Amino acid sequence: LSTREACCGHRNTYPNVSISQEYSYPQQNITYVVYYLHEPPVVAVFIISYLLIFLVCMVGNGVVCYIVLRSRNMRTVTNVFILNLAISDLLVGIFCMPTTLVDNIITGWPFGSLVCKMSGMVQGISVSASVFTLVAIAVDRFRCIVYPFKQKLTISTSTLIIVIIWLLALSIMCPSGVMLQVTKEQNVRVLLGNGNETSPFYWCRENWPNQGRKIYTTVLFTSIYLAPLILIVIMYAWIGVTLFKTGMPAEGSCGHENRQIVSKKKRRVIKMLLTVALLFIVAWLPLWTVMMLSDYASLTEYQYRVINIYIYPFAHWLAFFNSSINPVIYGFFNENFRRGFQAAFKLQLCSAKPPGHERKNKMFSTTMVCRMVSPNIQLLDLGCGSGDKKTKRVTLLLRTASDIFIKM
Repeated sequence: LSTREACCGHRNTYPNVSISQEYSYPQQNITYVVYYLHEPPVVAVFIISYLLIFLVCMVGNGVVCYIVLRSRNMRTVTNVFILNLAISDLLVGIFCMPTTLVDNIITGWPFGSLVCKMSGMVQGISVSASVFTLVAIAVDRFRCIVYPFKQKLTISTSTLIIVIIWLLALSIMCPSGVMLQVTKEQNVRVLLGNGNETSPFYWCRENWPNQGRKIYTTVLFTSIYLAPLILIVIMYAWIGVTLFKTGMPAEGSCGHENRQIVSKKKRRVIKMLLTVALLFIVAWLPLWTVMMLSDYASLTEYQYRVINIYIYPFAHWLAFFNSSINPVIYGFFNENFRRGFQAAFKLQLCSAKPPGHERKNKMFSTTMVCRMVSPNIQLLDLGCGSGDKKTKRVTLLLRTASDIFIKM
């Protein structure tokens, strides 16, 4: 009867134990379970796979925090949200991954009552904050691209949104913290070693009355997966349609060249939109599927055991993979973020060119690169003058989309 974790918070469903049939004992009505749930090769695979995403999560999100906090130029509204995402993903790595790995390897809960409550709360809060931050990033991008001439969010406003995100995550996970407790199972003993030595069986679970567990699972599913997924998909789809419908007027001597640039930027941004939405869906869908099946479906004992011992570890790993890949998606593949990375480590970004040196493409001169680095630049200079209002709107839209989405 080991811990099962929903959204990284502890959510018991059914025993994930292996019953031993090698020994006979005089006690009646006692179930004896082995300490390790898997053979050594399977345990090795679990450890290596979880260790890999743990290292990627720690290094990637740690570097994101370092870059944003060190460089003043990187403290934009979008990067403030990315910083909060990195912090919440770091908490996911620290508090979720180790305990989940242990829970997938051994039988029972070995950490005590305080760790049961604290880890369950911190796990659920950090995952919730991470998901809500993804929604905040989507909203910020939606406002910037669909309504490029409206007033942008300020740093103070984004900070207030982040505070609301953490308070909302705390309020959602409070019931879990109240209900979590370590329970001793009287009719189960854990076999230690190869002899007849046994130990009591403890598990960390939420003790809900009647249908309380199903109701709370549904609330979590709706607020931490379904609603964020709908919002992200709708906003990114709207952004994609807006970019797809945007056309560059063919005016001036370089209209054809401008249209090519616009078309290229559109394809890159739309690819990014699809990547973000698909990764979120794929990463979290398996975990929520097995959790809803465990609570609502009429499964046999064998099906419960297969889900808890084999499917849950993979589903958790996939969800944690999302926290590990977030800094890559939202940080290192973003052109402005890479510039910030260079600036943070004192690399020359806008270096002077040797006398007589001319670039083949005048649009991307040294001056233009320096201008694009500046967060105060509003319009993308396409080298054809300011143009009419429609041209300005298109250039601003593509400039904004180019700056806040990754290059693929």
